[in-house]
Amino acid sequence: MWQDTKHGLFKQYVFDNFDETRGFINECLKIAEKYNFYFRVEIEYKVVQIWMTNNGKIDNSLLTKNIVEELDSISNTSLSNENNNNLINPNSKIDFKVKYLKLYADGGSRGNPGPSSSGFVIFDEEDNIIEQKGVYLGVTTNNQAEYTALKLGLESCLRLGAINIDVYMDSLLVINQMKGIFKIRNKDLWPIHDNIKKIVSKFKKVKFQHIPREMNKLADAEVNKALDNELSNS
Repeated sequence: MWQDTKHGLFKQYVFDNFDETRGFINECLKIAEKYNFYFRVEIEYKVVQIWMTNNGKIDNSLLTKNIVEELDSISNTSLSNENNNNLINPNSKIDFKVKYLKLYADGGSRGNPGPSSSGFVIFDEEDNIIEQKGVYLGVTTNNQAEYTALKLGLESCLRLGAINIDVYMDSLLVINQMKGIFKIRNKDLWPIHDNIKKIVSKFKKVKFQHIPREMNKLADAEVNKALDNELSNS
């Protein structure tokens, strides 16, 4: 049931799985575009909370009534299908926020410097994989590949609308430099470190944690997959 709050009409929807959640959000996008209307959405895995506002202002008009009726209607349909697996449009008027994500990042160079790639895996708070990716970088160093993995992973978390991030890497150098414990003596790492700091500032909180290599196998696998694919085709 919709509730009249000081922040606008509010309702919480609970779905059976993340695919249904994603499907519902995609349908919300269509409604927002259809009515050229702003409403705030927060998502936490299977729970979606919506506040009805119009450009940040509380709105209880007939237009709002039509929109909430459509939202209730689509929430009762089957939303877990392959047609709902498209990426959410980052330019949407919906304020899409994932409260918490876990990022595992890794980088590797065969030669140091040599052929290099970066990989990352993003999990939600239920340890479901949200995104995983490996990117071939060309010839660079191991530390540059590690930093690039962190940058690419954080950028993906930002696109997903995350608020709080826990970062896990087996590179003690990168983790301690991001924490400010180690100084950055290699001038080649200054630009990407500064770039990452700017990305970090866009989140509410980012926590950096060092982990043993054996706990970072999925991200490492993305690194080696990207390297193997590139080198086998060259």
